[in-house]
Amino acid sequence: MTQDINVVSQPEAQAARRFDLGSRLARFGVTVMALIGIVIAQQSLAQTTTKFPERSIRFVVPFPPGGGNDILARALAPLLSEGLGQSVVVENKGGAGGNIGAEFVARSAPDGYTMLIAANQITINPWLDNKVPFDIEKDFVTVAQIASVPMVLVVHPSVPVQNLKEFIALVKANPGKFNHGTPGSGTAQHIAFELFNYSAGVQVTHVPYKGTGPAIADLVGGQVQSAIGTMASLDGLVKAGKLRALGVTTPERSAAMPSVPTIAEAALPGFDAPLWYSILAPANTPADIVERLSLEFSRALADPVLRDRLTGQGFIVTYLNPQQMNEMLKRDLLFWQKTIKAMGFKLEK
Repeated sequence: MTQDINVVSQPEAQAARRFDLGSRLARFGVTVMALIGIVIAQQSLAQTTTKFPERSIRFVVPFPPGGGNDILARALAPLLSEGLGQSVVVENKGGAGGNIGAEFVARSAPDGYTMLIAANQITINPWLDNKVPFDIEKDFVTVAQIASVPMVLVVHPSVPVQNLKEFIALVKANPGKFNHGTPGSGTAQHIAFELFNYSAGVQVTHVPYKGTGPAIADLVGGQVQSAIGTMASLDGLVKAGKLRALGVTTPERSAAMPSVPTIAEAALPGFDAPLWYSILAPANTPADIVERLSLEFSRALADPVLRDRLTGQGFIVTYLNPQQMNEMLKRDLLFWQKTIKAMGFKLEK
């Protein structure tokens, strides 16, 4: 039996070797070019981020002037400008309980040149049965927490009460007579008062305004009888006798108003309505830019003059880095989900 044997001539073998070598060189060339492309892209990204910032930065306040967000942003902006070497411009974009300004930042380019100062209405709004135009966890990246602030329940001096128990009794005896002003529906101030209504078994009617400034103006003028607001916005008015403080919303008393009891100790055990302020940037902002911004906030908040100024206005300076702030955001989302569900509260359409 014979066996077929494929015989390759010497010229054919040489040609095959040349083809194989050429093929390997071509593949090698493609690989080298791909690697060069990756290196160039990485160098380009590095150059882009290490040059940051090259122009002014927008610092968006999602409320009109006068509230805690605005006070903090304007206090921090000069120190941030000094540290970053570029101007930091505060822009007020109020409306829809802070959602308009927040959506503007969420839809901005993720390049570090637009950032948001947000109170924790951003963790409250998703549970209020209203259509929030962004996803707080998907559309933003956390930069820092910069402060928290106790809120305080105040009444106009014409309201004939001296403490919280008397106020609760007065409202129960006069249903439908009393109202409270807020910077807008769905804000932390609004939900804190709704939590007070629920806990006390009363109904003080909500009157929403377009920002803290007009809400406080009508409260001082007597058009509304009560409010829950930040220490920063109400402390001076309480000290001047234009408003009467009845209770602080946090579990501990505030150093800014040490004589004012907490709502929990005055009438409603366990009452707790926190308010904090964070810095957010659009999702996909480069990590090194986020870290740079966070570092500059940390440096600014360490300034003793600024700290004394903010403390005197009732703020508690509480810096958290991006990772810590992200954990805080998740905890607060869960807290308000449970709280609002227990209240059975929904925003009016």
